[in-house]
Amino acid sequence: MLHLLWNVGLLLICTLMMESSSATLSPTGINYEVVALTEIKKALHDPYNVLDNWDVNSVDPCSWRMVTCSFDGYVSALALPSQSLSGTLSPGIGNLTNLQSVLLQNNAISGPIPDVIGKLQKLQTIDLSNNKFEGEIPTSFGDLKNLNYLDVSYNNLSGTLPKISARAFKVLGNPLICGQSSENNCSAVYPEPLSFPPDSLTDQPGAARKSRRVVVAFVASFGAAFLVSVAVAFVLWWHYRHNRQIFFDVNEQCYPEVCLGHLKRYTFKELWNATDRFSSKHILGRGGFGIVYKACLNNGTVVAVKRLKDYNAVGGENQFQTEVELISLAVHRNLLRLLGFCSTENERLLVYPYMPNGSVASRLKDNVYGRLVLDWSRRKTIAQGTARGLVYLHEQCDPKIIHRDVKAANILLDEEFEAVVGDFGLAKLLDHRDSHVTTAVRGTIGHIAPEYLSTGQSSEKTDVFGFGILLLELITGQKAMDFGRGANQKGVVMLDWVKELHQEGKSNLMVDKDLKNNFDRIELEEMVKVALLCTQFNPSHRPKMSEALRMLEGDGLAEKWEASQKLEAPRNRAFEHTPQRYSNYVEESSLVEPMELSGPR
Repeated sequence: MLHLLWNVGLLLICTLMMESSSATLSPTGINYEVVALTEIKKALHDPYNVLDNWDVNSVDPCSWRMVTCSFDGYVSALALPSQSLSGTLSPGIGNLTNLQSVLLQNNAISGPIPDVIGKLQKLQTIDLSNNKFEGEIPTSFGDLKNLNYLDVSYNNLSGTLPKISARAFKVLGNPLICGQSSENNCSAVYPEPLSFPPDSLTDQPGAARKSRRVVVAFVASFGAAFLVSVAVAFVLWWHYRHNRQIFFDVNEQCYPEVCLGHLKRYTFKELWNATDRFSSKHILGRGGFGIVYKACLNNGTVVAVKRLKDYNAVGGENQFQTEVELISLAVHRNLLRLLGFCSTENERLLVYPYMPNGSVASRLKDNVYGRLVLDWSRRKTIAQGTARGLVYLHEQCDPKIIHRDVKAANILLDEEFEAVVGDFGLAKLLDHRDSHVTTAVRGTIGHIAPEYLSTGQSSEKTDVFGFGILLLELITGQKAMDFGRGANQKGVVMLDWVKELHQEGKSNLMVDKDLKNNFDRIELEEMVKVALLCTQFNPSHRPKMSEALRMLEGDGLAEKWEASQKLEAPRNRAFEHTPQRYSNYVEESSLVEPMELSGPR
């Protein structure tokens, strides 16, 4: 009998799997979601080939870049922000009937917004901001009952706003809408900051009244014996609560406040099991605010879990709020994506994709069969990818984001060794009306800009300095903090050493010896110059990250370098009473211990 039931069960499972795998197939065997995505690709101009693996002959789009699928194999999210796309948005998007999120912000897509989007009843998030869409906002958007967030700001839209049920939406920057008379009710409504529901998610007064009636009945029946039992149970519970982690299994429903960007709320028990009870053998790295563990979720997905330590201490809760709010909204191929979080009475955890190739710092000296894993070509690609991520944070986010700890240990590498900027624990929001932010100095000695060391004032130029040091790490193959320790060279830091070699025309001597002269001399000279421009002592003389990226790509470096050399003499006079060597800034700063103020996480 048991054998028969087992076979029937297997048959049912196989049937369900076959139905699930064929759910998106048409009678001709063609996946209609593949066709829809291919139509979208054809209507877009893709200068950097970010959609090159969108293949019409594929039977499953779930492995395509920028496409996210649900557990049952349907396309649930289309995320193509900041990819330099132009062209139009194909009405074929209307065939992606299971879409929950469409993120196309910061491109140059034009034409009308397809009316068929209003038929996608599962949509929760739509961000079409900073494009060139024109025409009216489709009235069909009013039919999207599950919509939580809509942003169509900074386009060329016109007409009257339809009735939209979204909890929050933006239409700012569409003069043909908001420039009309006030009777159109066009004022932009801004989304409220993310908030976190308590772990006790429901308040059930009816259940409480029923509970009280039960208590009264028990008291009447058992009298004093019951009260004694309650007292003993309370003492045991109190002792248990203060000596063990309580598992809060939160309701799995999706809260609009925490679902923006497809964040998932995990239970502590789930992450506890996924990390084998946070076993030390699963530790990937340690940092100033916590420990990162490799974890395997119930569905087999491998992720990285960042467990914040002392979250109640100063900065701990702020750290959590900052990362969840900022990273969920900062979506770019060169930025680490936040998958979800866990919030209990005693714990704060963040869940990220697992980066199989670790960090740049961990791979600088790795080799396979006698060849460096990070050869010259990969190092140049990493430099450009990191620059693109920082350009997005500085110039395309609103408000802009300052990372404040740009270094090789915080640049992660995905399966294809593409650079992914991680660790936003030190990021600070910076409104466009402000030029800098003053805080307690955090970061890593050797990467911190001189003005930040001496005054505590950080700006996007602080990140530019850190990026310049990162370029030097890529060139030399050495960590800025460890440089000179092997030779007991007290007071020598990488930046000072590189400047001296470059002035003497000996740039070749600074290149990582393990590269065995397998590098491009012209590209070396260009990268050294960009690094030196980014690490100038006066922050106003440093380029913006977008300028640094263009120079790395071979555009405008000669002019910028020539202009910097003309400033050299007056700049030296301006700093004649201040230290000219970076090591002097380190020695004169108030930061004595520890050298590492924030590590990779």
